[in-house]
Amino acid sequence: MTTTVKAPAESLLVRSPGPRELDPQRAHRRRRALELTLAVAVPLLLVLLWQLAATRAWIDDRVYPAPSTILADGWDRAAAGDLWPDVWATLKRVLAGYAVGTAAGYALGLLMGSLSLVRAALEPLLDALYVVPKLALLPIFLNMFGLGEGPQVALVATTVFFFVWISTMSAVMQIPSGHRDAGQVFGASPWQMFRHVLLPASLPSVLVGARIAAGVAVLVIVASEQIAATNGLGHLIFDSRALFQNDVMFVGIVCVAVLGVLFSELIRLVGRLLTPWAPRDRGRGQS
Repeated sequence: MTTTVKAPAESLLVRSPGPRELDPQRAHRRRRALELTLAVAVPLLLVLLWQLAATRAWIDDRVYPAPSTILADGWDRAAAGDLWPDVWATLKRVLAGYAVGTAAGYALGLLMGSLSLVRAALEPLLDALYVVPKLALLPIFLNMFGLGEGPQVALVATTVFFFVWISTMSAVMQIPSGHRDAGQVFGASPWQMFRHVLLPASLPSVLVGARIAAGVAVLVIVASEQIAATNGLGHLIFDSRALFQNDVMFVGIVCVAVLGVLFSELIRLVGRLLTPWAPRDRGRGQS
């Protein structure tokens, strides 16, 4: 609220405090409640619209089954134990590939970010490999590892590697030189320089890249399982589509979505625990 106060020589604009200034905690709670309501209401509204369209025959429920049908079928498959082997097959491939790719990407990103000669030698090659669609590498991994878990894990690891490598190298290169100089002045050893300078300064950016890689890892493994796997959620989706079992296909799609969200949120939670000093990467509770 702005009011005008007349003075003999000039007019003064006086701004009265609004609700956010008078009670910031209440304003934050209201904003948070609004965000949560929108986050729940929009997907729920779309699901209800889908249910109505299938019930009223606005869409062909043989091709697009109603959400209630998908939920019932998923519940039955989970209760019978038919769903969990595919979920576990996909999950273990994602976890194994993610662990290998993250470790390799962080180690090489740290090395290339710290040593300019190593960066000059390897960056052009890695840049060229980065733009190659990762699914195009699947035949190579099949030749290397044969049928089984190896090609799937290698494909996920390769995908994750590039995301973590880029975020780590960029984060290390952006560390102010004054931080390094201060460590050298105090006689820090290479381990101490890493532990007290490089790691805390680069970790927030690295974890953002790791969270993005988590979602992409799920995407890649599902696509790979549709091509070269005999189990997993990707195989379930592709096989059920071929058999015109569209309700089963949507069960697999929903499971993939839930798996991707949970995995991404897990990485986000780990990031908050490891970097309590870093600002959150989502503007919740902020204007």
